[in-house]
Amino acid sequence: MTKQERAARTRDTLIRSAAREFDQHGYALAKLSAISSGAGVSPGALHFHFENKAAVAAAVEGEASTALRRTARIVYRERSNALQNLADTSHALAQLLREDIVVRAGFRLSCSSGRRTDLNLRQEWQSCVQQRLAEAADEGLLAAGIGRRQDLASTIVAATIGLEALCRDNGEWLSPGTITGLWRTLLPMLTGADTLAGLEPAGSQAAPGRAHAPVG
Repeated sequence: MTKQERAARTRDTLIRSAAREFDQHGYALAKLSAISSGAGVSPGALHFHFENKAAVAAAVEGEASTALRRTARIVYRERSNALQNLADTSHALAQLLREDIVVRAGFRLSCSSGRRTDLNLRQEWQSCVQQRLAEAADEGLLAAGIGRRQDLASTIVAATIGLEALCRDNGEWLSPGTITGLWRTLLPMLTGADTLAGLEPAGSQAAPGRAHAPVG
Protein backbone atom coordinates (compact mmCIF):
# COMPACT_ATOMS: atom_id res chain seq x y z
CA MET A 1 0.00 0.00 0.00
CA THR A 2 1.37 3.41 -0.94
CA LYS A 3 1.67 6.34 1.44
CA GLN A 4 -1.20 8.07 -0.34
CA GLU A 5 -3.41 4.99 -0.01
CA ARG A 6 -2.64 4.72 3.71
CA ALA A 7 -3.46 8.40 4.19
CA ALA A 8 -6.75 7.99 2.31
CA ARG A 9 -7.67 4.95 4.41
CA THR A 10 -6.88 6.81 7.64
CA ARG A 11 -8.99 9.75 6.52
CA ASP A 12 -11.93 7.47 5.69
CA THR A 13 -11.61 5.74 9.06
CA LEU A 14 -11.62 9.10 10.84
CA ILE A 15 -14.72 10.21 8.94
CA ARG A 16 -16.59 7.05 9.93
CA SER A 17 -15.49 7.39 13.56
CA ALA A 18 -16.56 11.04 13.53
CA ALA A 19 -19.93 10.08 12.08
CA ARG A 20 -20.52 7.68 14.99
CA GLU A 21 -19.54 10.38 17.48
CA PHE A 22 -21.76 13.04 15.87
CA ASP A 23 -24.66 10.60 15.53
CA GLN A 24 -24.50 9.66 19.21
CA HIS A 25 -23.72 13.01 20.80
CA GLY A 26 -24.44 15.75 18.28
CA TYR A 27 -21.97 18.33 17.05
CA ALA A 28 -21.68 20.40 20.22
CA LEU A 29 -20.85 17.46 22.53
CA ALA A 30 -18.71 15.45 20.11
CA LYS A 31 -15.07 15.23 21.16
CA LEU A 32 -12.05 15.06 18.88
CA SER A 33 -10.33 12.74 21.35
CA ALA A 34 -13.19 10.26 21.02
CA ILE A 35 -13.03 10.50 17.21
CA SER A 36 -9.31 9.77 17.07
CA SER A 37 -9.64 6.99 19.64
CA GLY A 38 -12.55 5.44 17.74
CA ALA A 39 -10.47 5.46 14.57
CA GLY A 40 -7.51 3.88 16.36
CA VAL A 41 -5.18 6.77 15.57
CA SER A 42 -3.40 9.44 17.58
CA PRO A 43 -4.76 12.98 18.00
CA GLY A 44 -1.84 14.13 15.90
CA ALA A 45 -2.97 11.91 13.02
CA LEU A 46 -6.43 13.44 13.22
CA HIS A 47 -5.04 16.97 13.08
CA PHE A 48 -2.87 16.01 10.12
CA HIS A 49 -6.11 15.45 8.15
CA PHE A 50 -8.48 17.93 9.81
CA GLU A 51 -7.73 21.31 11.36
CA ASN A 52 -10.58 21.24 13.88
CA LYS A 53 -13.99 19.74 14.68
CA ALA A 54 -15.73 21.91 12.11
CA ALA A 55 -13.47 20.52 9.39
CA VAL A 56 -14.25 16.94 10.44
CA ALA A 57 -17.97 17.69 10.43
CA ALA A 58 -17.71 19.27 6.98
CA ALA A 59 -16.02 16.12 5.69
CA VAL A 60 -18.82 13.94 7.10
CA GLU A 61 -21.42 16.20 5.49
CA GLY A 62 -19.57 16.10 2.19
CA GLU A 63 -19.44 12.29 2.15
CA ALA A 64 -23.15 12.13 3.02
CA SER A 65 -24.03 14.57 0.27
CA THR A 66 -22.07 12.57 -2.30
CA ALA A 67 -23.80 9.33 -1.32
CA LEU A 68 -27.28 10.85 -1.32
CA ARG A 69 -26.84 12.56 -4.67
CA ARG A 70 -25.35 9.43 -6.22
CA THR A 71 -28.29 7.34 -5.03
CA ALA A 72 -30.82 9.84 -6.37
CA ARG A 73 -29.09 9.75 -9.76
CA ILE A 74 -29.11 5.94 -9.81
CA VAL A 75 -32.85 5.85 -9.18
CA TYR A 76 -33.53 8.63 -11.67
CA ARG A 77 -31.73 6.78 -14.44
CA GLU A 78 -34.30 3.97 -14.16
CA ARG A 79 -36.72 6.39 -15.86
CA SER A 80 -39.94 5.17 -14.30
CA ASN A 81 -42.73 7.73 -14.31
CA ALA A 82 -42.15 10.73 -12.08
CA LEU A 83 -44.40 9.65 -9.19
CA GLN A 84 -42.95 6.16 -9.05
CA ASN A 85 -39.49 7.67 -9.24
CA LEU A 86 -40.25 9.92 -6.30
CA ALA A 87 -41.43 6.98 -4.20
CA ASP A 88 -38.42 4.90 -5.27
CA THR A 89 -36.04 7.72 -4.39
CA SER A 90 -37.53 8.09 -0.92
CA HIS A 91 -37.13 4.35 -0.31
CA ALA A 92 -33.52 4.42 -1.45
CA LEU A 93 -32.65 7.45 0.66
CA ALA A 94 -34.39 5.96 3.70
CA GLN A 95 -32.29 2.84 3.24
CA LEU A 96 -29.13 4.94 3.25
CA LEU A 97 -30.21 6.77 6.39
CA ARG A 98 -30.94 3.46 8.10
CA GLU A 99 -27.79 1.64 7.11
CA ASP A 100 -24.99 4.18 6.55
CA ILE A 101 -23.77 5.97 9.66
CA VAL A 102 -21.91 8.59 7.63
CA VAL A 103 -25.02 9.49 5.63
CA ARG A 104 -27.16 9.61 8.74
CA ALA A 105 -24.74 11.77 10.71
CA GLY A 106 -24.01 14.00 7.72
CA PHE A 107 -27.70 14.58 7.05
CA ARG A 108 -28.32 15.54 10.65
CA LEU A 109 -25.31 17.84 10.74
CA SER A 110 -26.41 19.52 7.52
CA CYS A 111 -29.93 20.08 8.81
CA SER A 112 -28.84 21.29 12.24
CA SER A 113 -30.08 24.78 13.03
CA GLY A 114 -26.97 25.46 15.07
CA ARG A 115 -24.57 25.13 12.13
CA ARG A 116 -24.31 27.18 8.94
CA THR A 117 -22.50 25.55 6.03
CA ASP A 118 -22.74 25.58 2.26
CA LEU A 119 -24.59 22.25 2.34
CA ASN A 120 -28.27 21.91 3.15
CA LEU A 121 -29.36 18.36 2.36
CA ARG A 122 -32.91 19.04 3.49
CA GLN A 123 -33.16 21.80 0.88
CA GLU A 124 -31.68 19.49 -1.75
CA TRP A 125 -34.37 16.91 -0.97
CA GLN A 126 -37.05 19.60 -1.26
CA SER A 127 -35.67 20.61 -4.67
CA CYS A 128 -35.72 16.96 -5.75
CA VAL A 129 -39.37 16.59 -4.69
CA GLN A 130 -40.32 19.80 -6.50
CA GLN A 131 -38.59 18.61 -9.67
CA ARG A 132 -40.34 15.24 -9.64
CA LEU A 133 -43.73 16.86 -9.10
CA ALA A 134 -43.08 19.24 -12.00
CA GLU A 135 -42.21 16.23 -14.16
CA ALA A 136 -45.37 14.44 -12.96
CA ALA A 137 -47.43 17.46 -14.04
CA ASP A 138 -45.72 17.48 -17.44
CA GLU A 139 -46.47 13.75 -17.79
CA GLY A 140 -50.14 14.35 -16.95
CA LEU A 141 -49.99 12.23 -13.81
CA LEU A 142 -51.28 14.64 -11.20
CA ALA A 143 -54.99 14.59 -10.34
CA ALA A 144 -57.10 17.43 -11.66
CA GLY A 145 -57.62 20.29 -9.22
CA ILE A 146 -54.95 18.96 -6.89
CA GLY A 147 -53.75 22.39 -5.84
CA ARG A 148 -50.41 24.13 -5.86
CA ARG A 149 -47.37 21.95 -6.44
CA GLN A 150 -45.44 23.99 -3.87
CA ASP A 151 -47.95 22.93 -1.21
CA LEU A 152 -47.68 19.30 -2.31
CA ALA A 153 -43.90 19.45 -2.16
CA SER A 154 -43.99 20.98 1.31
CA THR A 155 -46.30 18.22 2.54
CA ILE A 156 -44.09 15.44 1.16
CA VAL A 157 -40.91 17.02 2.50
CA ALA A 158 -42.46 17.61 5.94
CA ALA A 159 -43.61 13.99 6.10
CA THR A 160 -40.33 12.44 4.99
CA ILE A 161 -38.08 14.71 7.04
CA GLY A 162 -40.37 14.13 10.00
CA LEU A 163 -39.77 10.39 9.70
CA GLU A 164 -36.02 10.98 9.74
CA ALA A 165 -36.32 12.99 12.95
CA LEU A 166 -38.53 10.35 14.59
CA CYS A 167 -36.05 7.65 13.56
CA ARG A 168 -33.50 9.05 15.99
CA ASP A 169 -35.46 7.44 18.83
CA ASN A 170 -36.97 4.49 16.97
CA GLY A 171 -35.51 3.10 13.76
CA GLU A 172 -38.87 1.73 12.64
CA TRP A 173 -39.87 5.20 11.52
CA LEU A 174 -37.58 4.79 8.49
CA SER A 175 -38.37 1.12 7.88
CA PRO A 176 -39.52 0.00 4.41
CA GLY A 177 -42.98 -0.65 5.86
CA THR A 178 -43.31 2.89 7.18
CA ILE A 179 -42.16 4.46 3.91
CA THR A 180 -44.57 2.20 2.03
CA GLY A 181 -47.41 3.27 4.31
CA LEU A 182 -46.57 6.91 3.68
CA TRP A 183 -46.85 6.48 -0.08
CA ARG A 184 -49.93 4.30 0.26
CA THR A 185 -51.53 7.33 1.90
CA LEU A 186 -50.09 10.05 -0.34
CA LEU A 187 -50.34 8.57 -3.83
CA PRO A 188 -54.17 8.42 -3.95
CA MET A 189 -54.17 12.14 -3.17
CA LEU A 190 -51.71 12.92 -5.94
CA THR A 191 -53.08 11.04 -8.91
CA GLY A 192 -56.14 9.42 -10.46
CA ALA A 193 -57.24 5.80 -10.24
CA ASP A 194 -55.84 4.79 -13.64
CA THR A 195 -52.33 6.00 -12.84
CA LEU A 196 -52.54 4.78 -9.25
CA ALA A 197 -53.13 1.23 -10.42
CA GLY A 198 -49.68 1.16 -12.00
CA LEU A 199 -47.78 2.59 -9.02
CA GLU A 200 -46.06 0.60 -6.30
CA PRO A 201 -45.92 2.33 -2.89
CA ALA A 202 -43.35 -0.24 -1.72
CA GLY A 203 -40.98 0.80 -4.51
CA SER A 204 -40.52 -0.67 -7.95
CA GLN A 205 -38.34 -3.68 -8.59
CA ALA A 206 -35.80 -1.33 -10.16
CA ALA A 207 -35.30 0.63 -6.96
CA PRO A 208 -31.97 -0.14 -5.22
CA GLY A 209 -33.58 -1.34 -2.02
CA ARG A 210 -35.97 -3.69 -3.79
CA ALA A 211 -33.31 -5.10 -6.08
CA HIS A 212 -30.95 -5.73 -3.13
CA ALA A 213 -28.17 -4.15 -5.17
CA PRO A 214 -25.41 -2.11 -3.54
CA VAL A 215 -26.39 1.54 -3.38
CA GLY A 216 -23.85 3.60 -5.29
